[in-house]
Amino acid sequence: MKTYKGILSFTIISLLSVGALSSFAGEIPKGKPDYPFSRQEDIVDTIHGVPVADPYRWLEYTDSADVQTWTDKQNALTRSYLDNIPARAKIRARLEELWNYPRQGLPTKCDNRYFIMKNDGLQNHYVLYAKKTLTDELSPVIDPNTWSADGTTAMDWWTPSKNGDFVAYGKSEKGAEQGVLYIKNVLTGENLPDTITETRYPEPAWLNDNSGFFYTRHPAEGTVPPGDENYYEKVYLHKLGENPENDELIFQRPDMKELGFGMQISKDDRYLVIYGYLGSSRKNEVYFKDLNNHGEIDTLISGFNNYYEGDIIDSILYLRTNENAPNFKIIAINLKNPNPDSAKEIISESDDMLSSFAIINNMLVVKYLHNAHSRVKIFDINGSFIKELEFPTLGSVGKPTGRWKDDEMFLSFSSFTYPRTIYRYDFNTGVLSEIYRDPVKVDPSGYVTKQVWYNSKDGTPVSMFIVHKEGMNLNGNNPALLTGYGGFTINETPYFSSSNYIWLENGGIFCLPNLRGGGEYGEKWHRDGMLENKQNVFDDFIAAAEWLISQGYTSPEKLAIRGGSNGGLLVGAALVQRPDLFKAVICSVPLLDMVRYHKFLIARYWIPEYGSSEDPEQFEYIYAYSPYHHVVKGTAYPAVFLKAGESDMRVHPSHARKMAAALQNATSSEAPILLDIERKTGHGQGQPISMQIEKYADNYAFLFWQLGMGE
Repeated sequence: MKTYKGILSFTIISLLSVGALSSFAGEIPKGKPDYPFSRQEDIVDTIHGVPVADPYRWLEYTDSADVQTWTDKQNALTRSYLDNIPARAKIRARLEELWNYPRQGLPTKCDNRYFIMKNDGLQNHYVLYAKKTLTDELSPVIDPNTWSADGTTAMDWWTPSKNGDFVAYGKSEKGAEQGVLYIKNVLTGENLPDTITETRYPEPAWLNDNSGFFYTRHPAEGTVPPGDENYYEKVYLHKLGENPENDELIFQRPDMKELGFGMQISKDDRYLVIYGYLGSSRKNEVYFKDLNNHGEIDTLISGFNNYYEGDIIDSILYLRTNENAPNFKIIAINLKNPNPDSAKEIISESDDMLSSFAIINNMLVVKYLHNAHSRVKIFDINGSFIKELEFPTLGSVGKPTGRWKDDEMFLSFSSFTYPRTIYRYDFNTGVLSEIYRDPVKVDPSGYVTKQVWYNSKDGTPVSMFIVHKEGMNLNGNNPALLTGYGGFTINETPYFSSSNYIWLENGGIFCLPNLRGGGEYGEKWHRDGMLENKQNVFDDFIAAAEWLISQGYTSPEKLAIRGGSNGGLLVGAALVQRPDLFKAVICSVPLLDMVRYHKFLIARYWIPEYGSSEDPEQFEYIYAYSPYHHVVKGTAYPAVFLKAGESDMRVHPSHARKMAAALQNATSSEAPILLDIERKTGHGQGQPISMQIEKYADNYAFLFWQLGMGE
C-alpha cells in the first residue's frame, strides 16, 4: 500500500588489507583543482521582502547545451581524480567479491504458487521466480536482465493476482521510475496485450476473482499544464483483456493535486478502501465503497489530521493510527456501520513504536521498534497477546509476507554483523525456522555493534549505532563514517551490508544515529525534526560528530559524512554549518536549494515535511538552513563529492550542479569539490549492480584517499 513518502576480523588476511591498498600507484592531480568555469549571473529574487541571490540558476536547465558541456567538463575532472586513486582498483575488485553470492527475497504466497525474487550474485537485477511448493525447483517468470545490454531498464515493482496466474509489473528506463504497466500470464509466459502508461508505482489491488485490479494513474503529458503530469493521481479499475483507455475512473480529487492514493479490497470483494495521502505527510483521509451497490465513494475518516493504514477482513477495517497515540495503536471499524466514532481499540499504544502490522492466520502480527530495533509480537484478532518471536540479536525484521487464512508466514532478519536471514513461522506448531541465510563473503564475528546515547544541542538524548573491529583502540585517530537521514519517518535500524565491510576491514568505524525526523521513536520524534524544527536534525547530526570526537573514536581529520536524498540535505547542511568538523563529505542525489526545491518534479509532495518558500513563515526557517544559500566565499571547505542522476524524477540534479558551482567558487582550501552526474540513472532505484559497484568503488576510493587510509 502506498504511503507517499525516502549499511570483522578475518582469520586470514583480507585482499583489501591496509598494506595491500598502498601497492597501487596513481597520478592524482596536485594542488587546488582547476575547476571548469561556472558563470555567475545577476539573479536576485525578492521573496517576502528578502533579497535572495541565485547566480547559478542557469544550471537548472538540464537540456541546455551550456549545462551539458559544463557537466561533461565536471565529470571529466572528477574522473581525473577518482580513476587515479591508488586504492580504487582493489576496492572495486573486493566489492565485486563481496557482492558475488546468491541472495533471495521473501516468498510471496498465492493460491497456486509462491513467488520469490532471486539474484545469483552479480546479475544486474533480481529475477522473479515461481514454484508450486517451497521444495520445488524455481521457474523464471520475469527476468529484467534480458531487457537492456547495460542493465538500465529495470522492473520497478510487481504484484501477483490472488491465484498467482498473473503478475502486474512496472518497467522503466534509466532509473526514471516513470513506468509502464504490463501483465504477465504466468501459465503461458506471455504478456497480455494490456499495457498502461503513466503508472508510477500504481500498486494494483487485484480483485479476488483475478479478473482485474484497481490501480492509480497520472495524467498524460499535454493533458495538464507542464509539470502537473507528476500530480493529479486518479484511481481506475482495469479488467483483463480490455483497452486501458476505457478503464473506469473510480476516484479523483482534482481540488488537491498533491493527493496520492493507495487501495485495498476486502477478501470477499465487497468493500474497496482508498487511502488519500496528502503528499508525504503522515496525515491522510480514508474513503470506502460498498461494491455491492453503485453509489458514490463515501468518506470514512476526513480532515487530514492523523495517519491511518491497515487491512480489511470481512466487513472489519483494522487500522494502525497515531490518532491520540504518537507511538501508534490499532483500531477496528465495522464498515457495515461506518462510524469512526464507534471504532474499537484493539491494541493500545505502548512505550515502543508500533511500526506496522499484518493479518495472517486470522491473527495480528505486530512489529514494534524498541530503541530502534525490531520486536515482533502476535495477538489474536481481538488484540489478546499470544507470544513474542525471538531473533538472534538486536536487529531489524522486514515486513512479513502471508495471507489472512494462511498457516505460515515469512520474515527476514538482519543486523550489522548478522547476514540477512529468511524465516518461516508455522502458526500450527509455533515454530520459527530458518529457511535461507545469505552466504556472504565476510566473517562478521570479529566485529562489534554498540548502541550509545548522546545529547543533542538542546539536551535531547539521541541514540546511535556504532560498528567497528573488536578491540579497536579509541585513540582519536580512527577513520569514521557518519551517516544518517532524519526525515519522513524513515527508520534507521540495524542492517547487514556487505559493502560496509570495505570500510570496516580497513579499520573504519561505521556510525548511524537515529536523528529526529525519523520514525524510530514515534510521531513526536518525527515532528520534532520537520518544518520549523528541521534544524534539530542537523543539530543531532553535528552533536553525533562532536560526541565521536570527544569519546576518542575519531578526529575532524579522520571523520567523513555521507547522505543521500533527504540525507543529502542533511550532510549539505552539516557541511555549510560546520565545515571545520569534517574531512570529507559524500552528498548524493541531494536537496540543497530549499528555496526553489518545490518547483521541480514531484517535490510538491514534500511540502508537508519541509514547508515551502511560498509561505512567509515557512520561508524564514527554510532560508535559514538552505545549504546552497549558506555557501560563504573564502571558507576552507573540506573535500566534497556531489552525485546526482540526470534521469532522477524525485530530486532534480540541479541541486548538485548549483552546489558544486557555488562551493568550487567559494572554497579557500585545496580540498577537491567533485561532481558526478550520471546520465543513465535516476534517484537510485533500478540501478544495475554493475553500475552500483562502480559507484561504491568511487565513494570508498574518495574516502580512503581523503582520510589517508592505505597509505
